[in-house]
Amino acid sequence: MKANGWTEWDNLIGIRADEQRRVAKIRANPSDGRKGVTRYMPLADDGITKEDISKFWQAQPFDLGLPNINGITYHGNCDLCFLKGASQIFSLIAEKPSRATWWANIEASITEPKIRDGDKFRTDRPGYAAMLDYSKAQSNLFDPTEEAIACFCGD
Repeated sequence: MKANGWTEWDNLIGIRADEQRRVAKIRANPSDGRKGVTRYMPLADDGITKEDISKFWQAQPFDLGLPNINGITYHGNCDLCFLKGASQIFSLIAEKPSRATWWANIEASITEPKIRDGDKFRTDRPGYAAMLDYSKAQSNLFDPTEEAIACFCGD
């Protein structure tokens, strides 16, 4: 916005009402320390929850086919965003290892000497390359070709 000559603007952020920690953080600092900027959260203000979002998408005439687990779509938006939980990122890497390539390359390109552990987005968990290596080294705990025991529950 500044590059386009704006000195004041509003940021509308898609944070839901059930994301209380994020809502409280933004409400405590609505300008994010930037002069002329005000952040608003219309979804949170209107009480919209992940259940409401799920109902909205179920009512649409198309389906993106993204798995939805208890209102959470691991595959949505930025595939391996470093803000996602480590277990979520790891499961996505294990599902499709090629997802980690770009992220690992970007981490490896970080050379800022002031950044502790400069080769990772986050210092509180392994980097993308390490998660990718770990996912490749893992094997299935159970045999995926194992047949189920015959069930006669409905007979």
